[in-house]
Amino acid sequence: MSIQSIGVIGAGQMGNGIAHVAAQAGFSVLMQDITEAFAAKGLATIDKNLQRGVDKGKMTVEEKAATLGRVRTTTKLEDLADCDLVIEAAPEKWELKKQLFETLDAVCKPGAILASNTSSISITKLAAITKRPGAFIGMHFMNPVPVMQLIEVIRGLATDDATFNAVMELSKQLGKTPIACNDFPGFVSNRVLLPMINEAIYALYEGVATVESIDGIMKLGMNHPMGPLTLADFIGLDTCLFILNVLHEGLGDPKYRPCPLLIKYVDAGWLGKKSGRGFYDYAKS
Repeated sequence: MSIQSIGVIGAGQMGNGIAHVAAQAGFSVLMQDITEAFAAKGLATIDKNLQRGVDKGKMTVEEKAATLGRVRTTTKLEDLADCDLVIEAAPEKWELKKQLFETLDAVCKPGAILASNTSSISITKLAAITKRPGAFIGMHFMNPVPVMQLIEVIRGLATDDATFNAVMELSKQLGKTPIACNDFPGFVSNRVLLPMINEAIYALYEGVATVESIDGIMKLGMNHPMGPLTLADFIGLDTCLFILNVLHEGLGDPKYRPCPLLIKYVDAGWLGKKSGRGFYDYAKS
């Protein structure tokens, strides 16, 4: 199964990162978002990030131009009809993803692979929306995509060997390290990560230590590059809450119950870096 052209749904932080690495690896990329402004913003982010590579001497001006030249944008899902692989990187909302994959299944050519970058929603459940569950798979990229090495490759119940092998090979062509896992709530990455973040929030909630102390202890004591509360702000507190709810409901274990303080912050609109305030106040920075 040869993959030459890649469609990306969403031009936000994850989507433009996926488009960036795919184009840099030599693939023809079509990046879709709901407005031309969103698509243009995503393309501008790719341009800025590629320029960093030029400034650091990691690529030439010509290589940057060639990479950008391989990325096109659109607002129409129908334009993805001829892509060999389409990777969905839309927000973590079940109804939104359901609508997207119903449309993609109808418009994409026979033999095209559909993939989701979901961080927690069941790949099996998403695949069942389509008439091609064997050609459906999870490709969970890490943020920021151009920097992070891992792609968590998730097989749904019906994912066939040809699809799995093609995506594992493609991931290597993107310069990433693909690691496979099966389809369970949160997969591996978030099943391990989010309980740690949630416990850090509980430590704050119970007055064990300040935000800065909790992050400092985890950074210095566990050699983490950033503290769990900083990471939560970076991920988005609404996304953290969504994943914890998926874990809690899907596994039925009270250890995944979201901390009340997390729920309160999300209710207040304190979603982290993207909203200007979470556990830290980004308006001051």
